[in-house]
Amino acid sequence: MSPSPHTSKKSSLILLLMTMTLLGVFPLDVVLPSFPALSDYFQTSASDIALSVSLFAIGLGISVVLVGPLSDLWGRRQLLLIGIAISVIGAAGCVMTPDYGWFLVFRVVQAVGCGSFVLSQALIQDLFVGREQERLRIWMTTAGGVFISLSPLLGTWLQLHLGWEGSFYVFIGLAVIVWIKAGVLLKETPRIRDPAPSRLFSAYWHLCSDPRFMDYWLISALAFACHFSFIVISPIIFMERLALTPYEFAWVMLLYGAAYIVGGIVASVLHRHLQANTQIIVGLGLIVLSGLVMLWLASQFGLTATAVLIPMLICTAGTTIARPIANSKAMTLHPQDAGTSTSVGGVMIFLCGGVISVVINLASEDLTTALASCFLILSIAGLGLNTLIGRPPSCRSELVESSNRRDGCQR
Repeated sequence: MSPSPHTSKKSSLILLLMTMTLLGVFPLDVVLPSFPALSDYFQTSASDIALSVSLFAIGLGISVVLVGPLSDLWGRRQLLLIGIAISVIGAAGCVMTPDYGWFLVFRVVQAVGCGSFVLSQALIQDLFVGREQERLRIWMTTAGGVFISLSPLLGTWLQLHLGWEGSFYVFIGLAVIVWIKAGVLLKETPRIRDPAPSRLFSAYWHLCSDPRFMDYWLISALAFACHFSFIVISPIIFMERLALTPYEFAWVMLLYGAAYIVGGIVASVLHRHLQANTQIIVGLGLIVLSGLVMLWLASQFGLTATAVLIPMLICTAGTTIARPIANSKAMTLHPQDAGTSTSVGGVMIFLCGGVISVVINLASEDLTTALASCFLILSIAGLGLNTLIGRPPSCRSELVESSNRRDGCQR
């Protein structure tokens, strides 16, 4: 029996969202194995090449701040198509230019366009309902982790067969496919009635003044920071300190992807049986456990691959369980501002991940202790925020849900 048109279109939409998730992490991670080749091609230092990653992150952050609220103003489909086109122009410029200065410029252009891929969260809010949204966010978080884990291996393969340009060629090809699919599958979302630019700032103020909204996104950001910190320092631990080859490092990262898959399966089961706040407790509790296990293994065996990998697999599973449900709860609080909600969450996630990873990098003498301490502090902070969210709602912020207590509230 062939699938119904509705089922077929839903599957196509899910595949589109998954590919957007891939493209959101692709430009940063896959190019990392090509640093030496880029340095040789542009006749510049490795630190200058690293600057291109920093500028890409800055451009992406600026884009994320704007793309969400602008999609509420102008419509999701139009802004996504414009963003993808800009990212393709930037990637093509990176391949074509012989000058490193222009390479940096085109990397920023690519980053600005890539900001549109964060609209996948808003599109889930627009196109799906209820527990289906939570299930999709679990899948996308899992897929994002798997893509990141596969990136070193894919980047090494592309560098070997296509040179440093290979990652840009693949990005352009995937982006063009997504542009075509988005144009066919997506209908324009309704635009808000007040298109004035001041609406952008008032939407941000409205969301950021909601404590529950900010707490849910902060929980997600703290869990992400644990994952991101490991990604940033993993080359130092495995290749510099433990002397693994790039290929050995790539295969180690595949285990990290396997942990994302296991965490995603567990999260899918839990979300059918547990309340949201309980699922968040389970995820953050696993991150606490990972920090304790890492401290114990490091004290017993010193810096070894096993002492890092075992707790990281536990942490990854916890991150995959906690983040999707926190994202979903945040996004459902203000569905009329789904685009702006996505931007607020994206900025918080990038900010926490960046700042925490820099702090851990400063502890260059004892990375495992710093990483374990990070897991413990951030997860305990997340559990505290989850406890605050779980308290009975105040009359001021929960009038609708607390209508049975309306006599005690002042509108």
